[in-house]
Amino acid sequence: MAEIKRAFVAGYPVKHSRSPIIHRYWLDQAGIEGSYELAQVTPDAFPEFMQRLADGSSGFVGGNVTIPHKEDAFRFAGSADALATELGAANTLWLESGRLMATNTDGYGFSANLDERAPGWDKTETAVVLGAGGASRAILQTLRDRGIKTIRLVNRTVSRAEDLADRFGDSIHVHALNDLGAAVAGAGLFVNTSALGMEGSPVPDIDFSSMAKNGVVTDIVYTPLVTPILQRAAEAGCHTVDGLGMLLHQAVPGFEKWFGIRPAVTDDLRNRIVQDLEVH
Repeated sequence: MAEIKRAFVAGYPVKHSRSPIIHRYWLDQAGIEGSYELAQVTPDAFPEFMQRLADGSSGFVGGNVTIPHKEDAFRFAGSADALATELGAANTLWLESGRLMATNTDGYGFSANLDERAPGWDKTETAVVLGAGGASRAILQTLRDRGIKTIRLVNRTVSRAEDLADRFGDSIHVHALNDLGAAVAGAGLFVNTSALGMEGSPVPDIDFSSMAKNGVVTDIVYTPLVTPILQRAAEAGCHTVDGLGMLLHQAVPGFEKWFGIRPAVTDDLRNRIVQDLEVH
């Protein structure tokens, strides 16, 4: 009997993760004898977790890493690709020829979601990114790599945004939060990577009607699916894209690394996650 391949998602906390639903669905669809498990690992225990993963004693063939371990996953991996190296963070790990490899698929998930739900989104010359926290790094990298010429990065703490501009290059232009209205004007894409609107928090009064014609607005948050920012954008006539597809698509490369088959993101899978969100 072939050995059952085991993968994981490691975080602290991690019980809220929907990744097991995604990967177990794909395992069932492909008829693969494998598992995808929750691994709640404290920051103090994470170095040992990574060591056991690298030497093969954990029993895992690889896995995903979420908050707060992404930077440590990059540091402790044996080899990281260019994406993870520039970000300084990894969310996907796998063993290859006895070596622990690392990449970051957040940017892939972000762009694949927009490619599916707003084809042509990358034809604009100007994008606005709201928020300069850890979640914005992969977004900025992706927008730059897809050829967006001007990326207006808006953040309450300007110095934090300036640090990211230094990291990702001359296409990033920093704006203070009180300059948000001017930053939005004429942009073809707006991305919220901030916590604004989560759990009832207030949202700035953004005039999305000032965006370019056929402007696209997306929020990387997917709980709720229709965030306050997406609701306002839809009311202004913008094309809106929720953040659930980013979660689904970022999972694809890892599954392929661990189980040898590239899975598909389908409406059936999306509906299963939506149903779980409605229950919980």
